[in-house]
Amino acid sequence: MILVFGKSGQVASELQLLLPEAHFLGRDAADLTDPSACARAIEAAKPQAVINAAAYTAVDKAEGDEATAMMVNGAAPGAMAEICARMAVPFVHISTDYVFDGAGDEPYGTDHPTGPIGAYGRSKLAGEKAVAASGAAYAVLRTSWVFSVHGGNFVKTMLRLAETRDTLNVVADQIGGPTSAASIATACKVIAEQLVVSPEKSGIYHFSGSPDVSWADFAREIFRQAGRAVTVNDIPTSSYPTPARRPANSRLACRSLSAFGLARSDWKADLSVVLEKLGGLHDNA
Repeated sequence: MILVFGKSGQVASELQLLLPEAHFLGRDAADLTDPSACARAIEAAKPQAVINAAAYTAVDKAEGDEATAMMVNGAAPGAMAEICARMAVPFVHISTDYVFDGAGDEPYGTDHPTGPIGAYGRSKLAGEKAVAASGAAYAVLRTSWVFSVHGGNFVKTMLRLAETRDTLNVVADQIGGPTSAASIATACKVIAEQLVVSPEKSGIYHFSGSPDVSWADFAREIFRQAGRAVTVNDIPTSSYPTPARRPANSRLACRSLSAFGLARSDWKADLSVVLEKLGGLHDNA
């Protein structure tokens, strides 16, 4: 049995579809602000593998609430990984491109020096370090720009705005790989299953959709596939200020995924699947 932390988030929702036999712990059953409770939940469940798909993801809010972000994204995964190490259970943890500073225009390799520029990134990096130091068989899966039919995300925001606008200004100087939650869920499943028999594959991995694009070009493809007549105007990040700075370069080099027989997903194909599923839901997106 695979134990999954998370229930309503984008990746956790997809994991429920992919792993109906798994055991899922939502916020009501696993308080990530209480790391010891998370460890006890793993000990009680006696799983074959653990996937942590839960996180503090409010990037802007984290700037004023870094202590909570650190507990949820840093201390809790560390406690999960430590009990997994004692139980000889592999641990898969989802992380983010925000652990990098966003400089340059080349894809970041897994061994590139980290340098988060905000509270969210710092909290996720703390989690990565705690997991790696735990002694567990583990995989940290860094990903970016997640979208799906679930929760709030860029695709659903664009569809909602398209209901009342025919022109939108979208940031064009941040570049990354849009990644479907469904493809991330599949990667987590594959990695968890392989770590059970091949713990030597432990390490940090990158997984994002291909090809890399700007937010503006991502928006254009959303509208193209959805048949929405919306003009997208490119704007710089400076014209759309937010409490937390975003990395300008979110490109991830994903070559190491071949260790698990995985490769980057085609986000345009994944987008078509998401849009099809959202077909009757555009008015409520």
